[in-house]
Amino acid sequence: MFTMLILSILIKTAQAVFPEPRVDNPFVGTTSYLNPDYVGQVKKQATQTAGSLGEEMAQVTTYPTAVWMDRIGAITGTSADGTKIAMSLREHLDTALAQKLPGKPITFLMVVYNLPNRDCHALASNGEIPHGGIERYKTEYIGPMAEIFSDPKYADIRIVAVIEPDSLPNLVTNLSTPACAKAKSSGEYVEGVQYALNKLHQISNVYTYVDLGHSGWLGWDSSFGPTVTLIADTIKGTQAGVNTVDGFVSNTSGSTPVVEPFVKEFTGSPIRSADFYDWNPYVDEVSYMSAMYDAFVAEGLPSRIGMLVDTSRNGWGGPNRPTVASTSTEVNTFVDESRIDRRPHRGGWCNQIGMGIGERPVVEPYEHFDAFVWIKPPGESDGVSEADIVDPDDPAKGFDGMCDPNATNRDNPQYSTNAMAGAPHAGRWFAEQFRVLVENAYPPLSPGQL
Repeated sequence: MFTMLILSILIKTAQAVFPEPRVDNPFVGTTSYLNPDYVGQVKKQATQTAGSLGEEMAQVTTYPTAVWMDRIGAITGTSADGTKIAMSLREHLDTALAQKLPGKPITFLMVVYNLPNRDCHALASNGEIPHGGIERYKTEYIGPMAEIFSDPKYADIRIVAVIEPDSLPNLVTNLSTPACAKAKSSGEYVEGVQYALNKLHQISNVYTYVDLGHSGWLGWDSSFGPTVTLIADTIKGTQAGVNTVDGFVSNTSGSTPVVEPFVKEFTGSPIRSADFYDWNPYVDEVSYMSAMYDAFVAEGLPSRIGMLVDTSRNGWGGPNRPTVASTSTEVNTFVDESRIDRRPHRGGWCNQIGMGIGERPVVEPYEHFDAFVWIKPPGESDGVSEADIVDPDDPAKGFDGMCDPNATNRDNPQYSTNAMAGAPHAGRWFAEQFRVLVENAYPPLSPGQL
């Protein structure tokens, strides 16, 4: 007994002192962390739902989702008054160690999301740190996370960090919004991202992926090139330069399809001339991220970089999903009858009607793609659908008109926001959305598979 105890201690010590070597793709050959908070919420709704739909919901508990560090309190798991409201970052990592199988790595997918003046073009996910708070971001947010990640106890967890969704892309397309103009002129977004990359990259088991928006946002020629330049320059300005990042991620919390299977060549007019694409050449995330890979390598980033796509809500299954390409000879009709993306407009982002769970998390689905991942946990709201409702635990979050089901979006001509009614604040559980996502999952979720 004593010998076995000593052997166990030596094995655990060796694992802590001699972590596994750094790899090109952190998802290869691993198991993935299952967040007990999310799993518990899904199980609760599944048990309350009768029949095969409840069984399909239960399947979702088997797939890994990201943990969002979207405020300082998320690190400690407490609200502003110190009340315990969720698992802390250390508790998540301790649970990951408990889930880890002997001799097999485990990935812990998480989101760094708390820049000063965060979400400058939207209101649903405004952050707690105001404009001018870059030092607080460094010392109270990034610093404590980096300290926890540096604990030798966690050295054999592959921590995959998605860096500040929507931040740098907003500096390309949304400078007419005063808050984004401030983020640009102050340099806080760039400085914050660089600081986060510098602190996290030096931890050998942390892998960083920088956000690239999605194809329906940055695919136009006028946006694509400036995005590559801004983000490449930001990365080159870090201490380790082009070697600071492991790759990029698109479609975070989005619903843009991985592939549009029926939107192919069309005789007479280019596909991108259709109203839905508005001269954007990238109709899906695979074409967009493949082009982004080529562009960043041309900018001097290493060819080992890998792409991630959030597929948690871009399945677009259900009865309205096309099964064949349209036979129409008119480009708008052809696109509208062929596309699986059923939004009225690609600018719709908040709690979209008709979206479904997409491709399950998978490793190396395409060349230069490290993985499909679920960054946005299916069933968590994008933003509250009614004004004047305060989130007591995160009062910075507000009402955005894009989440109003009775409003139109900000583009001309006007289109419906396509937002679901009855939604709570961003990040809160939205039972109706989860039901719709499961019903419209593609590939479908089959009952009785657990």
